[in-house]
Amino acid sequence: MEHIRYEVDGPIGVISLDRTEKANAVDQQALDELNMAFEAAATDREIRVIVLRAEGKHFCAGHDITASNTAVGREAGEATPQTAVDWDVRGLQAIYEWETIHYLGYSRRWRDIPKPTIAAVQGQCIAGGLMLCWPCDLIVAADNARFSDPVVRMGIGGVEYHAHTWEVGARKAKEMLFTAQPITAQQALESGMVNRVVPLDDLLSETMDLAGQIAEMHPFALAQAKRAVNQTLDVQGFYSALQSVFDIHQTGHGNAMTVGDYPILVNLDQMKDTNRN
Repeated sequence: MEHIRYEVDGPIGVISLDRTEKANAVDQQALDELNMAFEAAATDREIRVIVLRAEGKHFCAGHDITASNTAVGREAGEATPQTAVDWDVRGLQAIYEWETIHYLGYSRRWRDIPKPTIAAVQGQCIAGGLMLCWPCDLIVAADNARFSDPVVRMGIGGVEYHAHTWEVGARKAKEMLFTAQPITAQQALESGMVNRVVPLDDLLSETMDLAGQIAEMHPFALAQAKRAVNQTLDVQGFYSALQSVFDIHQTGHGNAMTVGDYPILVNLDQMKDTNRN
């Protein structure tokens, strides 16, 4: 793996985002590698807790939507790389299918892994970064963490894993989306979005201590407890709401394709550049 590092520390599987030159923005390769790491930890019987963390100043600057990927949409023997989503050939269908797998699909899969997962977040966590930490069961935030979803600036109503209302409540979710302003670590703690706020220098040690404490519990009991809470949320409508809003999200792509040059995503990349510092 090139963008993701996976290590085992006793009963804890540690997944590290390691694409610091891009502020850990994730392209298809990084997402596929991240899923491989999650799957490795999920299937290892010795692993009881999974930690997701990031190298560098920032947890994740979001989706690297300008990246090309030679493995997708390429005919046999063709040397010229094509973009990961061949929207210019197949239109909205290509976007819908690709995001169903790599955005909504991966986030849902990670959310339902039958082992406790903990995200350790520092610095900026922008848009697609939320789709990495929100599926985790617990979030430990450094005191400099900032959580934001500026996708409304792109003409789309938020990221594909649209858990905002569940994470911060309806009114805060609307403010977060309408203004594109970040939520601080302390605000996230007060809303219940994160479990703990710790000094930046203590982020990894505090997260690993928490993971070690959880790892002492019976693994089947942990799986049952996680399933009970997730099932309760799903009965309340979480799972159905995610799919419904994902379909709403696709109308944003469709609108962009009809009213101007598509994708209009360069605006988000420009915002990321200003937030990475």
